[in-house]
Amino acid sequence: MRIRCLSVSCAVLALAALTAHAAERVTLRNGYDLVCDHRGVDGNKVRLFLDSGDANFIEVDPSDIASTQVFQPPAPQTPLQSPTATQIQTKTATLRQQDLRQLLARAGSEHDLDVDLLASVVRAESGGNPHAVSRTGARGLMQLMPGTAARLGVRDSFAADQNIGGGAAYLDAMLKRYHDNLALALAAYNAGPAAVDRWHGVPPYRETRTYVARVIHEFNKRYAARQRAGTAATQIASTR
Repeated sequence: MRIRCLSVSCAVLALAALTAHAAERVTLRNGYDLVCDHRGVDGNKVRLFLDSGDANFIEVDPSDIASTQVFQPPAPQTPLQSPTATQIQTKTATLRQQDLRQLLARAGSEHDLDVDLLASVVRAESGGNPHAVSRTGARGLMQLMPGTAARLGVRDSFAADQNIGGGAAYLDAMLKRYHDNLALALAAYNAGPAAVDRWHGVPPYRETRTYVARVIHEFNKRYAARQRAGTAATQIASTR
C-alpha cells in the first residue's frame, strides 16, 4: 500500500504487479481495532505494520493484543466514471460520488497523496456531507476548524473544492512532519500535532485512537479492493 503516488499510471502499474494476500484484523485490549498487512518483533514490542512497507506501524506490547483474525480483502467495487468540470457542484447539500472522486483525485495529485487515503479521511470526518458541522465547529467534508482553514487559505469551508484542497494540504503537512508515519499523521489531523508531540505517539484519547483505526481500516479496505482489481485486470490481459 502506498500513501503517496507519483501518478495514476504509476499506481496502476504497481498494483498490477502485486498479488492478493490475506490481511489481519487486530483488536487491542483498549478497544483500538485496525487492519495490518504484517507484523514484526522489535525487542519486547510487537510492530503492527499498516502496509506492505516498513515505515507505517503501531508498536504495542504483546499483552496489549486481545485478538487477531485473518481474513481475505473484500471484492473490488465498480470504478466511478470521472465527470466533466462543469458537472461538479461544490456547494450543494449532497455531492455525487463521481464528483467527489474527481475533487479528491485533483487534490491528491496536487499534494502527492493517494486518492483513497483522502476518501477514507472524508468518510471518517463528514460521511461525505459538504455542509457537515461538528460540535466543536469543524466544517465541511474534511472538517476544517475555522482557524486552520484561514491559515490554509480556505475562504469557504463549505465549498467542497476549497475544503478538500485545504484538508489535503494539512494532511500532507502532517505526513511530512511525521516522516510519512500514517498513524501519527492521522492522529495529528484529529487531535493536533501538539498532542502527538506531547505523548510521543498516538495520544491515549479514545476518540483519536478510534478515528485513526477507522481511517486506516477504510484505507486498507479500499486499497485491498484496488489491489484485487489490478490483479484481475492483469489476469484478463494475459489471456488475450
